[in-house]
Amino acid sequence: MRRVVVRRSPVHGKGVFALRQLAAGERVLEYAGEVTSWRKAAGRLRRNGMVGHTFVFGLSDGRVIDGSRGGNSARWLNHACVANCEAIEEDGRVFIETLTDIDAGAELFIRYGLTVDGAITDEIRAQYSCYCGASICTRTMLDDAA
Repeated sequence: MRRVVVRRSPVHGKGVFALRQLAAGERVLEYAGEVTSWRKAAGRLRRNGMVGHTFVFGLSDGRVIDGSRGGNSARWLNHACVANCEAIEEDGRVFIETLTDIDAGAELFIRYGLTVDGAITDEIRAQYSCYCGASICTRTMLDDAA
């Protein structure tokens, strides 16, 4: 039985929503896509006019999973400052697990914690604005240190 569906999100663009009750600690999805270098994925995003999109998931070995190539529903997970899911990396694969119980119909969120090279300008901040609306919203999808 399918556990999630992608549809229009009130937070931003598309989102991933629970089709049934999900228990805390449940592994819901694997983040799928082409495993490649940051350089190749970033060049592809620039060429396709997708700068600011977050279909690229960094791995601890320096490579990335590019969800825009062969990706699945996980690429539509939106960021929230108070996330109800987290990404777990195991052996070069990324899995999305619930942090809390999630009701059927609720949107699933992860905290992106994005990093960028160079100085964080107002333009960069605008590209990575957060729309989660949480009372403790940081207004950015960038890592806390940014």
